[in-house]
Amino acid sequence: MIEPGMTSTLQANIARLTDRAAREKAAAPWPARVADHITGFTGSMTFVLLHLVVYGLWVVANLGWLPAVPRFDPTFVILASEASVEAIFLSTFVLISQNRMAAAADRRADLDLHINLLAEHELTRLVGLVARVAAAVGVPIEDPADQEIQRDVAPEQVLDALDARDHSAATAAGRDGA
Repeated sequence: MIEPGMTSTLQANIARLTDRAAREKAAAPWPARVADHITGFTGSMTFVLLHLVVYGLWVVANLGWLPAVPRFDPTFVILASEASVEAIFLSTFVLISQNRMAAAADRRADLDLHINLLAEHELTRLVGLVARVAAAVGVPIEDPADQEIQRDVAPEQVLDALDARDHSAATAAGRDGA
């Protein structure tokens, strides 16, 4: 069934990309899958509530407010140590997951660039074809921009120009901050 406002091609693309994402997730090495699961759980409200309960009971017990429970960490040194070790491991799991997400984002950005370059090339060729058709039927093309859009974009020149702009901005910022 085609969703309203979506072409069958778009829906097929979504389905293929969803299937690919599921295959990539299933093919991920087990340490990465474990890190993703841990990161997913630790980023949930269940994790927050669990910590509120456990740490809350720890504090209440060690303040002596629960007479039936002996004070096992009256200075909270054990709690602080446990929290520090937990933070070390959780930050490591988060970094592992972020690295995987960054790699996936880089791949999607690369795909976007290639598709955009292909679309630009196809549009450039289409503009050239339209210009030839216009010339064949005697319609003058007077806008100088029409000549410009008949040329392919050179991505390496665009990147060089962006790098030069960023370098100039960084140099200017360095002078302003000095």
